[in-house]
Amino acid sequence: MGTSEAVLHVLTGAVPQFLSSDMCSSNSDLVFYSKCHIKSVKKKGSRRLPSLKCSSMSGCQIGSYRCKRLGGGLHGNTAIDRLTLLRCKCQQAESASGKLNLNGSMNSEDILEFKTVEQLKSENEVSMSNGKVGTGTNTIFTGGVDSVEDEAWKLLRASMVYYCGSPVGTIAANDPTSSNVLNYDQVFIRDFIPSGIAFLLKGEYDIVRNFILHTLQLQSWEKTMDCHSPGQGLMPASFKVRTVPLDGDDSATEEVLDPDFGEAAIGRVAPVDSGLWWIILLRAYGKCSDDLSVQERVDVQTGIKMILRLCLADGFDMFPTLLVTDGSCMIDRRMGIHGHPLEIQALFYSALLCAREMLIPGDGSADLIRALNNRLVALSFHIREYYWIDMRKLNEIYRYKTEEYSYDAVNKFNIYPDQISPWLVEWMPNKGGYLIGNLQPAHMDFRFFSRKFSHAILDLIETKWADLVAEMPFKICYPALEGQEWQIITGCDPKNTPWSYHNAGSWPTLLWQLTVACMKMNRPEIAAKAVSVAEKRISKDKWPEYYDTKKARFIGKQSRLFQTWSIAGFLVAKLLLADPNAAKILTTEEDSELVNAFSCMISANPRRKRGPKRCKQTYIV
Repeated sequence: MGTSEAVLHVLTGAVPQFLSSDMCSSNSDLVFYSKCHIKSVKKKGSRRLPSLKCSSMSGCQIGSYRCKRLGGGLHGNTAIDRLTLLRCKCQQAESASGKLNLNGSMNSEDILEFKTVEQLKSENEVSMSNGKVGTGTNTIFTGGVDSVEDEAWKLLRASMVYYCGSPVGTIAANDPTSSNVLNYDQVFIRDFIPSGIAFLLKGEYDIVRNFILHTLQLQSWEKTMDCHSPGQGLMPASFKVRTVPLDGDDSATEEVLDPDFGEAAIGRVAPVDSGLWWIILLRAYGKCSDDLSVQERVDVQTGIKMILRLCLADGFDMFPTLLVTDGSCMIDRRMGIHGHPLEIQALFYSALLCAREMLIPGDGSADLIRALNNRLVALSFHIREYYWIDMRKLNEIYRYKTEEYSYDAVNKFNIYPDQISPWLVEWMPNKGGYLIGNLQPAHMDFRFFSRKFSHAILDLIETKWADLVAEMPFKICYPALEGQEWQIITGCDPKNTPWSYHNAGSWPTLLWQLTVACMKMNRPEIAAKAVSVAEKRISKDKWPEYYDTKKARFIGKQSRLFQTWSIAGFLVAKLLLADPNAAKILTTEEDSELVNAFSCMISANPRRKRGPKRCKQTYIV
């Protein structure tokens, strides 16, 4: 439910490793075009969103091609008349030998082979009925393999989605026992992350590369005054491959990538985390494949900048954390995490570090990089100083004075000591600590959320193993909201009943994040123990989405079976245990400048004794 790297490095950063600025080719003014072209499709709410379309006709042309103008900054839309794209022959046998360069120029290193739809039908059991083009097989896995890991790989590959003959992602769940598909047949940005990492660690890079580039083209890049439209730079929550009749010719069809920015989601909330996950996966792709050409592309650089500008935009908030609403992240239902939830802050921090490594310095990047560095320092201090809880800090809060008015106030957020819950007083061990779930004026969310960071949290996990791991790793939060508190905060949500789903349910996909944290802190025995617990049940239980009850003894009452990120999370954990060094694609090295700035801010804190030297640079916290 967040990134293990982010909280592991909530105090530290990565040394910037800026890439070469020589990335423009003769076709750099075009945005990732191929035989699949972008076409604006009329949507509800009087707005236009880009959808990728692939024509089944042999001669696809566009009269007006809407695209981003590239070259350092963000610009308006440009219409390119009579742009002739590479021919699309998705339903013709000769397309099996067709070659495509995703950068717009023919180069053997970047050529992808496109198979025919007929081949995909036979080789991948692709369903082309009921708008489910590209989804994997719906047959139940019946065994006959050597291990649980082998079964997981078969299921993961069966969930792959194809667009124009190439894999572009994995569906959220491939549950043949459920007739109510909802949106589980779509490719979710956050859900694909463990799948993408599994493929990267296996050396299968094409699907991740395709996913990165295609989702980039679904990014919202039009500025609009329509309050129902996504902000510029927003990544969709998910997308689906659809087959629709070709405009003007009902006898032909075309494949369409149809994005969902939250219009169809429960609660209609926009996804804050999608763009942050996209940046993290982009860096992991470069680290694992040694192919930096993707992150050096002009359109990719522009996509990174758009996400950062959306996140770093000035607003009414006074804190360096990212302000979001309830339901705009993995916890996509009302759970009282609105404001500054830890999940988003962890992702935000990790994405800033990853973006800083990948951004190419230039006229259009200098101000952005400066703002990024300033935010990293302030965010590091803020999370460590105000979100951290252990016995020492708990006792400090217990003795807080309230209604303090001054710049040197100790109780800056006016937290009332009576907010400390009785369960926490008894539950908090003498050794270890964790980062609280949320912090706002007069409110500290003391729930433990699944964020892995430093040895202290791993100590806490070991000490409270029976509560946080029990019979299936890993609790999404602890404890559950119960009784009147559950009624008020969740609105009597029937899916988030106590010890179920987001309300302290157990999610197997969190195994991969726990494992990354353990690898980083050189404590693999904790991850190995957790994987061993999961391995005893998860295959027999048909790879559920989540588990219920305090000890995770039951499969979730509304849990999907053959959930893809449960499968992928298990695989990533196994791969990392086999090769701990592979975790480096998801971690960053310590940044001495960031550490020094953070130490300076700690020493300047009125709660602590000031040192003889003061930091020359000023940071707003």
